[in-house]
Amino acid sequence: MDEDYVEAVLALAEQVPPGRVTTYGAIARLVGTAGPRQIGRVMALHGDAVPWWRVVQADGRPATCHDGTALEHLRAEGVPLTASGRVDVTPAR
Repeated sequence: MDEDYVEAVLALAEQVPPGRVTTYGAIARLVGTAGPRQIGRVMALHGDAVPWWRVVQADGRPATCHDGTALEHLRAEGVPLTASGRVDVTPAR
């Protein structure tokens, strides 16, 4: 995986403020060279130093990497969640 690409993805993830989220697809559109799955792969392999839990799937499902701790991070930051434990993406963006 290209180091510049990884750095670009991580830099965007780092810009998401506490209590907010973005999606893998939104980051992919900004980076412009790959799709949501590649963004997820970067986050899973290299995202430890950035707020990886603030990057969710388009339907609001939180990340499952990092031992499934995304939901507790999101709750702690006050991110709006649905009853099923998904992020309410529209108000959380």
